[in-house]
Amino acid sequence: MSTVAEQSPTRRGNKENKAPISDRTRAERRLGWMLAGPAFLVMLLVTMYPIVQALWDSMFNYRLTAPGDRSFVFLQNYMTVLSDGVFWSALAVTLLITVVTVAIELVLGFALALVMNSVIKTFRGVVRTAILVPYGIITVVSAFAWFYAFDINTGYVNNWFGWLPGIGSDFNWFGQQWSALFVIMASEIWKTTPFISLLLLAGLAQVPGELNEAAKVDGAGWWQRMYKVTLPSMKAAIMVAVVFRALDAFRIFDNVFIMTNGQYGTETLSLLAYRTSITRLEIGLGSAVSVILFLCVLLIAFTAIKVFKVDLAGGKG
Repeated sequence: MSTVAEQSPTRRGNKENKAPISDRTRAERRLGWMLAGPAFLVMLLVTMYPIVQALWDSMFNYRLTAPGDRSFVFLQNYMTVLSDGVFWSALAVTLLITVVTVAIELVLGFALALVMNSVIKTFRGVVRTAILVPYGIITVVSAFAWFYAFDINTGYVNNWFGWLPGIGSDFNWFGQQWSALFVIMASEIWKTTPFISLLLLAGLAQVPGELNEAAKVDGAGWWQRMYKVTLPSMKAAIMVAVVFRALDAFRIFDNVFIMTNGQYGTETLSLLAYRTSITRLEIGLGSAVSVILFLCVLLIAFTAIKVFKVDLAGGKG
């Protein structure tokens, strides 16, 4: 009885600590929905229609060359896709590109964020602009630039790095899987690392300076302050950077299409969906691949949010 009596005031106190929502807060929320609501509805319609249409088409045996022979097959297209080795090969390549590029970009982006955060104020704008230049280049233009740089006929990379073992003037970067994937991933890392650094720079700005100073006074070294203070304070920014970049990397299309067109074992899921729907005109099978790709993207986002365990909705400021 005494235990219950001791706990009950605490429970009552917790309930009393929850302040009621004021009229001003309600008005601000209502205004926010009024301003963002129309744009949200338009975006929802624009994004939901293709998803629903792809889901609907994936349940039909449907070829553009024979529209009259369209027949309902329910999940047969998914079974066909999942039983095909080409799909699993494309999935493995997509996962490899995603994991490698996001991991390297996270490390390089964090290093660039530290540089941009520590540079003196006079040159801060110039440094940030220079770092963000690759991200401002259109992906197709960037892919063509990397292709021509590594191409055996027009490229200059073989001449510059011919002294390295295994690389000569006749080395064809796009003639085998691993060298082609290296160029594809290098181009992705070069272009999108500035995006990661920009997100992480915003996270660095949120690290309380008092905590770093207190840790320094307590004798903590640079690595200890980084591990105990900086990184935990940047958890939300790191999660956003990883989720955004992983979702983008998993849908990679432009670089692969321009550099190899999926040859030599470099086909990704996005390119497989394109080739199935556009090249072979198999709308049903192509839609099934697109739906599976969409589900994989949702799974990646859900997993990342669960792993980082960041409550963005409950954050203040």
